[in-house]
Amino acid sequence: MRGAFMVDARVELNKYSNKVLAVVKAKYDLKDKSQALNKFVELYGANEVEPEVKEEYVKKILKIEEDYYKNCSHRKMSGKELDKLFGK
Repeated sequence: MRGAFMVDARVELNKYSNKVLAVVKAKYDLKDKSQALNKFVELYGANEVEPEVKEEYVKKILKIEEDYYKNCSHRKMSGKELDKLFGK
């Protein structure tokens, strides 16, 4: 996954970290350990840092809320309605 903002970094890995990256690289058929490190962070980074929410998603949620209040006279949404809205 390549973003618009890339950082070059030189890192020192211990033997175990190097082995983990080698396995990730092989498992996902990646070109190099840089891609393996990015993949590892993509897979497990959310445990440490919440991913950023895309602006389009926020706009979509705000539109859903706006439409709901237009149609429901500003009453509070029930749990069942909320579940239905999100396909549960």
